[in-house]
Amino acid sequence: MSATTRPALLARIGGFTFHGDARPVLRDVGLSAAPGTLTAVLGGSGSGKTTLGKLLAGWLRPGHAGSLMGSLELGPERLVFHGLADDPRINPGAWSRRVGFVPQDAAATLSTVRSTVAEELAFGLENRGMPRADMHAAVAGTATLTGLTALLERDPATLSGGELRRLAVGCAAITGPEVLVLDEPLASLDAAGAVQVRDLIRGLLDAGAAVIVLSQAADGLARTAGHWIILDGGTVTASGPPAQLMGAPELARSGVVVPDMPSAAPSRRDTSTGRTGAAPVLELRTVGFGYPAGRGSPPEAREEQVLRNLDLAVDPGEIVAVTGPNGAGKSTLLRHFNGLLRPAAGEVRVQGSSIASVPVGRVAASVGLLFQHPRDQLFERTVLREVSFGLRGRLGVEASVSRAYGALAAVGLSDAAGTHPAELPASQQRLLALATVVAREPALLALDEPTVGLDRHGLDLLHSAVEAATARGAAVVLVTHDVAYARAMAHRILELDGGRLRQV
Repeated sequence: MSATTRPALLARIGGFTFHGDARPVLRDVGLSAAPGTLTAVLGGSGSGKTTLGKLLAGWLRPGHAGSLMGSLELGPERLVFHGLADDPRINPGAWSRRVGFVPQDAAATLSTVRSTVAEELAFGLENRGMPRADMHAAVAGTATLTGLTALLERDPATLSGGELRRLAVGCAAITGPEVLVLDEPLASLDAAGAVQVRDLIRGLLDAGAAVIVLSQAADGLARTAGHWIILDGGTVTASGPPAQLMGAPELARSGVVVPDMPSAAPSRRDTSTGRTGAAPVLELRTVGFGYPAGRGSPPEAREEQVLRNLDLAVDPGEIVAVTGPNGAGKSTLLRHFNGLLRPAAGEVRVQGSSIASVPVGRVAASVGLLFQHPRDQLFERTVLREVSFGLRGRLGVEASVSRAYGALAAVGLSDAAGTHPAELPASQQRLLALATVVAREPALLALDEPTVGLDRHGLDLLHSAVEAATARGAAVVLVTHDVAYARAMAHRILELDGGRLRQV
């Protein structure tokens, strides 16, 4: 095989088994990524995509994390594994210089030791000893490509989910890797951010990099790939060009979200439904809020206004979707509903009463908040304990367990009751967090990006949970960039931009 035809990355995985597991999580998987090509690995929840991506990127090292039977080839380097103690070892530092990786949890790839976006982008370049002038030019160029120029002096901890993802992609791409592996790269991105990431990928491909995208959706980015691999149950069930596989039964069975493919539980939402006239479950009255001005702001700047004199009323049984660009303050808005954030001006009322002086723990009985990052609200030792935690004091042990099992059944996690939440795939962690919310049967469900990372089966479960909540009279406010989902589910769609809400 000549240098011009040699794949940038070639993987032949007979089987990969985590230490302590009885069965392999991956088996009979082959992947070849040539320079300048885009490969999409598509699969539903639990299909093995993330495990495969971490193996390719050196985040899961054979022998250290589990036992691998097969081989990995990175350019001219070939490593053969037999699942034995004397198998070769991957040097993660050397591997990461050639293979960039952005995981589903984009924040996990950041250094966490840099105080600004600019410093975070420069971190990998500093480690490689790049001259300062070249480093500044590379940071400026990458910031332009990812839409982060205005945020270069911001603390990464203050970024929105979509901004964090663009930063993570920028950090992985800035060093010019030979291979770039991206796990759900468009998750939480607004339309402009998705275009920027696609353009960045196109530039890497033009420069000769091999890009591998892992996704639960056959979206616009996946459809530009030259080759698809469909994973289901840890093995490849089909592979080939997108045009050949778009209508394949293997794709339909996998749970991959395909635009225009009918759901198993199609929406029954009448989007023309108006306000019910009942007393609102939630009211915002001229709510205003701002964060302290960030580093790099002019001395006269006292705070960054996020919400400006917002008025909103949501009725029992009503679903309201909130859209808007990354960083507009959508998550900030939701955190006002249960008192995690308190308005600088105005008032938040739940079920007719102000929550201004009510502790967050008490408000939580009426307002269930699903965080954008589910791990932020999961802390118990088992899935069952996680869901029953907020119920035990209210219902007693026996009734709380019964309610918890019902909520787990509603999100398809009955069989995972004894599992540690950290062992679940990201999509099931999101469904578990949803179960902790719906189990309490709150009057208001506030859902932050509830569709992110869910395959078609997961979306059906989310749909059913929302329908069940509204059927008992609960109100739902959901933040989403999935416009198609918002149009199918919501009675009203509002856009938050410039600190104000407007109906769309």
